Amino acid sequence: MPDAEKTKQELIRWIADYFKNNAADETKAVVGISGGKDSAVVAALCAEALGKERVLGVLMPCGEQSDIDVARDTCETLGIHHFEINIGETARSLFDLLEDSGIRLNEAARVNTPARLRMATLYAVSAAVGGRVANTCNLSEDWVGYSTKFGDSAGDFSPLSKLTVTEVKAVGKALGLPERFTHKLPIDGLSGKSDEENLGFSYEVLDRYIREKTCEDTEVKEKIDRLRRINMHKLLPMPVFSPYKNSADH
Repeated sequence: MPDAEKTKQELIRWIADYFKNNAADETKAVVGISGGKDSAVVAALCAEALGKERVLGVLMPCGEQSDIDVARDTCETLGIHHFEINIGETARSLFDLLEDSGIRLNEAARVNTPARLRMATLYAVSAAVGGRVANTCNLSEDWVGYSTKFGDSAGDFSPLSKLTVTEVKAVGKALGLPERFTHKLPIDGLSGKSDEENLGFSYEVLDRYIREKTCEDTEVKEKIDRLRRINMHKLLPMPVFSPYKNSADH
């Protein structure tokens, strides 16, 4: 990123303008705090834009979460109020109901359903406190579909969707965030693997391909292109049928 400080200031103004134009003066930014860099950077940007009293962190472990202390430390370091809501029992209850109904769950269902429960939780909190839910996905994740549709890919405003992982780290540094937040090994907290283990390539390789269109490993390039192609439906508006598409009046 040519100028992370400039990007940081532009992001802060963008968030402030969003809330000025789309919310009441006291409306809070509701941020799911995972313990990773993206949620830390988004929460820090919101605190700069709105004041820390208008930022609410929501921690949502699914049963045991090995890095939950990092999520708690993020909120304490930023000085934002937070709630901790464990969705583990809810997820287990839903899985039991599905299986009792005769539905055999696969890995996709077991990994993506908790992500959607987390988003439902964020919107419940947002409705209760009068807030707007932050989307914390970055460009690198979105590029290859490393997100859950109507899960972590949802939200009311999205500060990082046009920034790669490398660029998010740079903004985090410009914000003065400790490296234990911005350079922590990225994990989804659900599959038991790191992001890069799941993807099969590093974010460094992906970011270079996104920005420079360069990837020496042909197999990795083909995998990235394939993931991009099959996951575009997560980024595009929902297709809507219109019976009046040829009518100027509709």
